[in-house]
Amino acid sequence: MNSKSTNASTELLDELQTTLAHGTVARRVETLRRVTDLFLGGAVDYSDEQIALFDDVFHCLMRHIEAAAKALLASRLAPIGTAPPLTIRALAFDDLIEVAAPVLSQSERLDDEALIETARSKSQAHLMAISTRKTLSGAVTDVLILRGDDDVVQNTVNNPGAEFTERGFGRLVARAEGDDNLATCIGLRPSIPRHHYLKLIAKASATVRARLEAANPPLAGDVTAAVREATRRARSAPSAVSRETLIAQGLVKSLYEDGRLDEHQIAAFAETGKFDETNAAIAALANVPLAVAETMMVESRSEGVLILAKVSGMSWSTVKAIINMRDELSGMDRTNLEACRQTYERLRTSTAQQVLRFHRMQQTAAPAA
Repeated sequence: MNSKSTNASTELLDELQTTLAHGTVARRVETLRRVTDLFLGGAVDYSDEQIALFDDVFHCLMRHIEAAAKALLASRLAPIGTAPPLTIRALAFDDLIEVAAPVLSQSERLDDEALIETARSKSQAHLMAISTRKTLSGAVTDVLILRGDDDVVQNTVNNPGAEFTERGFGRLVARAEGDDNLATCIGLRPSIPRHHYLKLIAKASATVRARLEAANPPLAGDVTAAVREATRRARSAPSAVSRETLIAQGLVKSLYEDGRLDEHQIAAFAETGKFDETNAAIAALANVPLAVAETMMVESRSEGVLILAKVSGMSWSTVKAIINMRDELSGMDRTNLEACRQTYERLRTSTAQQVLRFHRMQQTAAPAA
């Protein structure tokens, strides 16, 4: 900034101090309007130092103006990508939603850290404003799903620019039970992982399934198969299997045929949250169809995992990694690992094989039913 600009800045600050010390409310609001006009007139060309100066000026003024003036300031600065960052943050954290909403819903100056902090501490109205942003990261939607009321969650799921983590999808599927509108919106998300989609379908009402079939006819076979087999066995329908799932199955098949598939590899898959690879690997080692393994893997209780692992001769450390992966992906309460360990140690291989034969019989009987 040159000396002329510095002098102008000093004069502006002097005028500001005079306004704050002796000016009326009307004069302070008029000063804010003039400063805002000045900033918007050259926002694209200002240097970081000049923006920092405006940040100081806005910050001083905001402490001495009423809510209506702050709300107007927020609405004018929210769309500006170079808006003073400290001012934007202060507006976002204002308790009054009239002030916070414009920047929470629009400002590119707010990073994920600020959005998450706001979502964790402010009102449902603040969360609703965040849910309308053009893009939302998985880290932000995690908090919206956890803290948001039904309207916030519905709005977040309806946002085409929102991303969701595995944990987020797990919480959404659990939350959608009994809520047809939410279940339908979740089922139409193109990025929903297959195991969450199948769990959603299995719990969905006839209304939800009809809506999903009508909205996306190519997936009608997926919906019908998942319902008919009752426990999310839709792998027999080629259109239901995603490209990612097919790649995972191909990788596991290659490892198995080369003699490189063992429980250490399964533990590695589980520890990195790779459900499809883990499922395919367990199916191969337990010598069961993929659909049978998937059915047992996605059950709410962990007995299915224990049965498959015992038949495959896995150690407890690998079983624990698989259970931890399930808990992480589902977003539900953690499994009691000590109780599972005791059950696993008591479980006989012959008993596990008997139970597994029963699951195979169910799988065979399902299409006929």
